[in-house]
Amino acid sequence: MARRIGTRTLALHGGAGPAKPGDPVSPLIVTATSFHTEPDAIGFSANDLAGTPPPFYTRWGNPTVQLLEDRLTALEGGAGTVAFGSGMAAISALFLSRLSAGDHLVLSNVCYAGVAELAQDILPRFGITATLVDTSNTDAVAAAIRPGVTRLVHIETPANPILRLSDIAAIADIAHGAGVALSVDSTIATPIATQPLSLGADYVVHSLTKYICGHGDALGGSVTVRDADQLAPLRSGALIHHGGALSPFAAWLLLRGLETLPGRMSLHEANARILAHFLSQHRSVKSVLWPGLDSHPQAELTARQMRNASGLLSFTVQGDSKALADRLARDLKVIAYAVSLGKTKSLLFYIPTEDILRSSFRLEGEAAASYRAIAGSGVFRFSVGLEDQDDLIDDLARCLD
Repeated sequence: MARRIGTRTLALHGGAGPAKPGDPVSPLIVTATSFHTEPDAIGFSANDLAGTPPPFYTRWGNPTVQLLEDRLTALEGGAGTVAFGSGMAAISALFLSRLSAGDHLVLSNVCYAGVAELAQDILPRFGITATLVDTSNTDAVAAAIRPGVTRLVHIETPANPILRLSDIAAIADIAHGAGVALSVDSTIATPIATQPLSLGADYVVHSLTKYICGHGDALGGSVTVRDADQLAPLRSGALIHHGGALSPFAAWLLLRGLETLPGRMSLHEANARILAHFLSQHRSVKSVLWPGLDSHPQAELTARQMRNASGLLSFTVQGDSKALADRLARDLKVIAYAVSLGKTKSLLFYIPTEDILRSSFRLEGEAAASYRAIAGSGVFRFSVGLEDQDDLIDDLARCLD
């Protein structure tokens, strides 16, 4: 049996065919919106599409975008990928292509805020209901599934912002046992750490804007599928008719980011490990949330499910968190006080617990108490970048001290 190509090689070469003399070594940016075609090559209606069409109209497909899709497919070990203009466009496409009026969604109750708001504010307008549960508890997932009504379980692991993990293989067994599909938002893990399809997931979703881009200069999203017959509803239904197409230039920037993803993730993880230990020992810090710590409550699952613990951590502090947030925003010199994650440069942002419980997660009772027990009055989400570790420590120490 032929040896599987390594991850670093796939990040550089995946999806590219054999090169011919005169071919450029770097991918081309094909900015054309229309392509020469033959009368019978493709139908005028997107409803006639099957799989990935030949170049015809850039909203339908584009050579630069297709190379990105093929490379993501290779990295995830899937049957195909559809790229979108943002991570939220990818999630919306998946939900609206998989779910119809009367259907039910089970969702991680801690996840990207926009996804929680989509499930609670937008989907009900189309007759789609959602139950948000702690998906780190497999019993809760099983209890939330409504036989004959639930069509999709969607989990985010690690979950933003408290880095809670969900057991992909165990949840896949539960979902499939009930005839339900499983999708996994693996943005924080990246395919360097986890390949959800190999653990039983049907879909894997990425906000390409984060680690895969890596440089903070392009928006993008993707859905990679386990079975090829899952592609057509995403491309012809969601991509073409909802219109969330990815710019070829953004696709080119994302391809550039993929080339360095394996090396960057190694350095992100190494820096995060040093910063997590520094913060754990600081007298002003109450707790550090990072899957790579031995003290993480799901350290065993991290070791089993993630080959890289990623570069995102969160921490809580003793005393007045809001006052510290003000000081960090004012006094940090190397670390940027800014939203998002996965950039080469370090980013830090304060997420107040009561604000996110009210506006996005809307947790109550035991679920809210569980979140507060982990997050306290709020977490400082820290996307650890590629700077020298000592410079990051000095920057934080000056403010924490």
